[in-house]
Amino acid sequence: MPPRSNPPQVVGSAGWTAELQAHLQGALTSDPGSSEAWALASRLLHQPADGALRPMADQRRQQLVGERVTYVVNRNLNFTNHCLQHCSFCAFRRDAGQEGAFWHSFETLQERASLAVAAGATELCIQGGLNPDARLEGSSLRYYQALLRALQAAAPGLHLHAFSPQELLFIAEQDQRPLQAVIDGLMAAGLGSVPGTAAEVLSESVRRQLCPEKLSARQWCGVILQVHRSGLASTATLMAGHLEQPADRAAHLLTLVALQQAAWQHQVSGFSEFVLLPFIGAQAPAALRQRVGRDQPDRTAMLTLTAQARLLLDRWFVNHQPSWVKLTLAGATEALRWGCNDLGGTLMEETITSMAGAQGGTSQTPDDLAAAARSLGRPVAQRSTLYGEVGSAPCP
Repeated sequence: MPPRSNPPQVVGSAGWTAELQAHLQGALTSDPGSSEAWALASRLLHQPADGALRPMADQRRQQLVGERVTYVVNRNLNFTNHCLQHCSFCAFRRDAGQEGAFWHSFETLQERASLAVAAGATELCIQGGLNPDARLEGSSLRYYQALLRALQAAAPGLHLHAFSPQELLFIAEQDQRPLQAVIDGLMAAGLGSVPGTAAEVLSESVRRQLCPEKLSARQWCGVILQVHRSGLASTATLMAGHLEQPADRAAHLLTLVALQQAAWQHQVSGFSEFVLLPFIGAQAPAALRQRVGRDQPDRTAMLTLTAQARLLLDRWFVNHQPSWVKLTLAGATEALRWGCNDLGGTLMEETITSMAGAQGGTSQTPDDLAAAARSLGRPVAQRSTLYGEVGSAPCP
């Protein structure tokens, strides 16, 4: 690679320019952990919403993926909210026997999976709390394998997008088995890809306040590396708008670039998309809610971060998705002007964020999502979990 010219002055210069963008991408290609990459990423993440930020992000989106907006027809299946961890932001978890606690039977989940097939779904998204009682013949892995096989039987052909890095590590710890044995066992039972949740913010100082019982940032990265090298794709997420600062966001996004580079070096697909998850505080535990001082996302701040993430992640993440559950469909539609190209899934049954007090609802129809894209004059298409072609979007 030919030597690059010295980067423009970062501290004190105004605005984000095409020259700065080119230098940032050159630095990331060279080494996302370098001081140059850090300085430029930090500069980008301090940019305000006004000026060139939105049009630059929108233009880069158009260059990388074109004008088409995509979505997936899927169903969420949150099979239990019994959980042994106590994250400071979580309104979903319950102890067994507590009011609002649930642990659905395989029969109930199969019925919901069958309804998803009837509604045209191509994906089931399966996540739950860390339930130490979820065992079969004394084994956590056998329970999770049986769950996947039961869903395959009820919904043959549907892609099983399941189990966060935290859940995968939990299964391994419960059975005292190597993580790779868990991944291999779940793949044999039908696991198709992994949601990149439980990342929250990959900053240990923030995690100590936000989710001290959760896996560390280093552990999350380690699990993702193994997932990718096993041939499974995953999503990538960032939960933002709570205790984190721009430096924490920079560390998180630079880490995602490094992980994607590692995947591509091993000739595996790695991350399929980036999803920004704004913090919802309406039903969050009181201590964190008081510190944050906001029940719903600051839309302007989250749209600004949407554009910043598009520019920082650039060619390493071509697909960007907002959360209509957290931002509302109107907010997610606006995010399509700030660098996003995908509207996510129909979900059919959203539990985790709704229990936190989100105002976006629990489901959307394909017609809803297609109409949102067309309201901006953009073409729209249904996709598969991993961004393959599925079919035409419904006509208006």
